[in-house]
Amino acid sequence: MKSNRGAAKRFRVTSSGKIKRHSSHHSHILTKKSAKRKRKLRKESPVSQADSSRVHKMILK
Repeated sequence: MKSNRGAAKRFRVTSSGKIKRHSSHHSHILTKKSAKRKRKLRKESPVSQADSSRVHKMILK
């Protein structure tokens, strides 16, 4: 079964099995955003429980 290539580039699975994602809103129009907001957007955050099963199916190898 092939993995969804778009999803494979966007999500990472941690050693404990959780799925991490990058935050949105950090690519352009950054001048109006505060330094604190941009700093928080740099970090990865876990995928929500509601979406994790769907994302897991997409990135299966």
